[in-house]
Amino acid sequence: MNLTLSAPLVEEAKALGLNLSRACESGLEMAVAAERARRWQAENRPFFDWYNEKVEQDGLLLGRYRQF
Repeated sequence: MNLTLSAPLVEEAKALGLNLSRACESGLEMAVAAERARRWQAENRPFFDWYNEKVEQDGLLLGRYRQF
């Protein structure tokens, strides 16, 4: 595996005492989680649209029991 990082950024991270491997891994974990969430939302968009339209037309299924 090859990884290219900005030299000034690496120097600053070292000066701050950061663990570069852990910082890269954490950043990659966040990027993967964000992409998974984005794809899940995109894959399920038709259901969200259908459900929102249904609620707009018919109201909430148990809306009459809401206390607020």
